[in-house]
Amino acid sequence: MDQFLITGSSRIAGEVTISGAKNAALPLLAAMILAETPTTLHNVPSLQDVRTLIRLIAGMGIDIQKQGDAVTCDTKSIDNFYAPYDLVKTMRASILVLGPLLARFGEAEVSLPGGCAIGSRPVDQHLKAFEAMGAHITVENGYVKAQAPKGGRLIGCNFSFDMITVGGTENVIMAAALAKGTTVLGNCALEPEVVDLANMLVAMGAKISGIGTATMTIEGVERLHGCEYSVVPDRIETGSYLAGALMTRGDVLTKKTNAALLYPVLEKFEAMGATITTGEDWIRAQMTGRPKPVDIRTQPHPGFPTDMQAQLMAICCLADGTSTIIENIFENRYMHVPELNRLGASIQVDGHTAVVKGVEHFTAAPVMATDLRASMSLVMAASAAEGESLIDRIYHIDRGYEDVENKLRALGVNIERINTND
Repeated sequence: MDQFLITGSSRIAGEVTISGAKNAALPLLAAMILAETPTTLHNVPSLQDVRTLIRLIAGMGIDIQKQGDAVTCDTKSIDNFYAPYDLVKTMRASILVLGPLLARFGEAEVSLPGGCAIGSRPVDQHLKAFEAMGAHITVENGYVKAQAPKGGRLIGCNFSFDMITVGGTENVIMAAALAKGTTVLGNCALEPEVVDLANMLVAMGAKISGIGTATMTIEGVERLHGCEYSVVPDRIETGSYLAGALMTRGDVLTKKTNAALLYPVLEKFEAMGATITTGEDWIRAQMTGRPKPVDIRTQPHPGFPTDMQAQLMAICCLADGTSTIIENIFENRYMHVPELNRLGASIQVDGHTAVVKGVEHFTAAPVMATDLRASMSLVMAASAAEGESLIDRIYHIDRGYEDVENKLRALGVNIERINTND
C-alpha cells in the first residue's frame, strides 16, 4: 500500500493544469451505454475510479478504450447487463450504469455500491424513481435487479426527489432520456457535473429542458446516437490546489479551469485574505500573512461544496482566530479531524459542527487518509508543516486526483511516493 513522504515548510507556488472532473467523467462514461453508435469523450482524467468504471463497462462486452485523455465506446457488442460486486464495491458511481442499462435494454443487475465511507448515501431515491417509471425492482444478495415494464421501455412520469441527490438525478435523467413519454423531475441537483451530463445527453439526441434548474423535463426518444464531448474541468481539484496557496502564503495559478464553477469557494478564499484573479480559463490565488477565520456551511450547489470542506478546514487550522464549520450534506465527514489534530491543529467536533481554533503552524506527524477529499487536506497540511510527515492509505487520493505528486512537485512541494509492497 503506497504512502506519501512529505517534507514540509514548502511555499506552494507555480502553475498547475487542471484535469477533467472525476465527478463529471463517471456519469458521462455511464451515459455512453445509451448510444447506439460510437461515442468519444475527451478530457477524461486518468484515475482509479475511471479505470474501474471502464473495466466494468468492458465486462459487459462493450468495446471501450482509453488512449491519453480520450475514451471511445461502441456498444454494439454488449452481451450482458451485469455489474459485479468485485468492481462496484470500490466505487459508488458504479450504480450509474443501472439507469442506462434499464432504459436501453430493459434489464440490469447491479451490485450495491461501495466507495468512500462518509455516510450511508442511500440509493433508494434512484430505485423509487425507476419504480415510478414502471420498473420492477428487487434487492437480493446485495444486488439490485431491475426489469422494465411489459414492452421493454420505461414510462415517463412526474417524480420529485425526497432529498437533493446528485447521483439520483444523474441516473434518472439518463433513464428518462429513452423512456416512453415525458418525465418531469423535481428537486433535481444543480451541480455543474449534472449540467454537464444533461448537455452531453442533448448532444446524443435527448430532449431535455430546464437544465441547471431544480425541475427538468425530459421528453423520451426511441434512440440516442454517439457524439464527441469534453469533460468539464474539475472544480474540486482546482480548489484543492488553490487552497495550498492560502495555507503557505503562496501563489498558485490553475489553468484549463472555470471560475464560474467555483465561485462559492473563491468567495471564501477572498474572505480569508487571498487575492483572487480570474480569466476565461484560469484562476490565480495569492496569499500573504495568516488566513482570516471564516464560517462555512456545506450546502448543495450553488452553496459551499462538501467536497471542499476538508481543504477549507485545513486552511482554517492556520487562521488568526476561530472558525466554525457545519457539515450539512454527509454524516461522518469529519474523519480527517483527528489526523489534522495530530499535525498540531486545534479542532473540536460536536455533531455536524466543527470549531477550529487557529494555530500558528502545523507540526509533522504520521497520519492516515480516511477518504478522497480528506486525503488532499492532509497532503496540503503536511506540505505546510515543519518536518517530515508520512501519509498512509493514499489510494484514496489516487481515486480523485490525477498525477497528484507531479503536480504538487511543480508547485514546490517536496513529496515522494513510497511503495511499501504491503
